[in-house]
Amino acid sequence: MSMQNIYLKVDEKMGAEKTIRKFKRLCDNYGIVKNYRTRQEYKKPSIREKEKQEAAEKRRRKTVSKGYRRTKI
Repeated sequence: MSMQNIYLKVDEKMGAEKTIRKFKRLCDNYGIVKNYRTRQEYKKPSIREKEKQEAAEKRRRKTVSKGYRRTKI
């Protein structure tokens, strides 16, 4: 894996803090950090599939519980 340097141009209007926050938000939107963390360690396909199923079940339970809260009697 080749390492690349990242350069940020700091605009005088935005300032350094806002520029860094914008960069972090862009990284989150593109999934760069998530992709990096998944590639850090190897997981067997069976374990990966099991985690995927558990995450799907968790999402289903979450949406069902939200639906019950919103119903009016």
